[in-house]
Parts: sequence; structure tokens; C-alpha cells
Amino acid sequence: MDPLLITAASGMKARMDSLDMLANNMANSGTAGFKTDREFYNLYEQSLPTVERQYTDFSQGQLLPTGNPLSVALNGKGFFALNSSSGVVYTRAGNFSVSTANQLQTQEGYTLRNILDNGKPISVDPKQQVDIAKDGTVSQAGQTLGQIEIAQPASPSDTLKKLGSTYFALLDKDGAAPPATDTEVLQGQIEQSNVPVADSAVKLVSVMRQFEMMQKAINLGTEMNKQAISEVAKPS
Repeated sequence: MDPLLITAASGMKARMDSLDMLANNMANSGTAGFKTDREFYNLYEQSLPTVERQYTDFSQGQLLPTGNPLSVALNGKGFFALNSSSGVVYTRAGNFSVSTANQLQTQEGYTLRNILDNGKPISVDPKQQVDIAKDGTVSQAGQTLGQIEIAQPASPSDTLKKLGSTYFALLDKDGAAPPATDTEVLQGQIEQSNVPVADSAVKLVSVMRQFEMMQKAINLGTEMNKQAISEVAKPS
């Protein structure tokens, strides 16, 4: 097969992957706790930028005051540890609520783990104000009800995998994330997405243009091959 067509087709595939990633980032730019995905590039002999792999940027998003006592943000590198049907998962999205079973949970129904009670859910009285201290201690009317488990996986980019938009799980199913040591729990605030919207929009336009250029290169290469075959087929 023509090397030009091979190179262009490979480049189009890489750009399609980039478009999918950028579109997903921008679609979640307003999702609390979302972590943007990025790409590592390599330059080979033909000087064509090639995506080596994608990775998640775990840098902290902006913290926004909400006035809602069940909005909780983390200032630091930790993650909320949660009980899900598939095991322990982690998130930075702190838009919590009280379930019908009177337990603190995420929007998807995952319960916050109580580090003082072997990871069991934290139960509260839905009729009383919930107070959450900077160390994650949950109390009502001065009575301690539990402490939110905040975990800090080592090298998140190497040890965590994404589950949907805002959840993560350990790659090692038998592993465990150690407790966070440098993270503050801030009640009444929420962490915004860390997607750089303007930068992502510029990259999206650039990748689309690259895709169109490679598409034109394929069309040109195809026409050149047809012409070459036509010339060879002519009787001398």
C-alpha cells in the first residue's frame, strides 16, 4: 500500500481519538470534580506528531462556595473514598445528599465511607444540620457521627483508572489507597472541573484542521494512484 496513504490514514485515526477526548473534556467542563484528559505525543522520523498515550490530569480545579452544607470540596491531593456495588471507588466530586436510608451519598448513590467504622456508611438525621470539620469529621448537634475517609493513592496517573466522568478505581483490584495526609475538607464548597476551556477549544479547531488536511492527502494520493495505473495501462 502507498506509504502516503498509510501515514495519512494513521494520522486520521490518531486525530479522531484526539477529537473524542477533547469533545468529552469540553462536554464535562461544567461537571464538578471532573479531571481533564490529555495526551503524550511523539515525533517520529517523518515529523508527524503521533499520540503515544492518553493520561488524566489530576490537578486541582477551582473551589467554588455554594452555601450548601452537603457540598464538600477537598483542598489537596486526596479523594473521597466511596462504597459502590463493585467495591471501593474514589472521586473529587463532593456534591452529596442524604439517601432515603439517611446515609451520606453521591448523586449516583455511592455512600461515603466512615473511617471510624471500617468503611461503613455515615448515617445522619435528615432533619438536622450536618457539620463537617476540616479533617472530615461529621457531626450533628455536637455529636460525632463518623469521619469521611479521604484516601490519597500514590501516583494517581499510574494507579487509577476512570469510571465514567468523575469516579476512579484502583488498577490493582486487591490494592488499597493510604489515607490522605495533606488534604483539607471544606464544607459549603465544590471543586469545579479542571478543563481549560479556551485551550481545549483552540486544540479542537487545530485537530479538526489536521484531520481535514490528512483527508485531502488521502484523496490526493488516491487520485495520483489512479492516474499512475491509468498511464501504465495505456498501450505504448
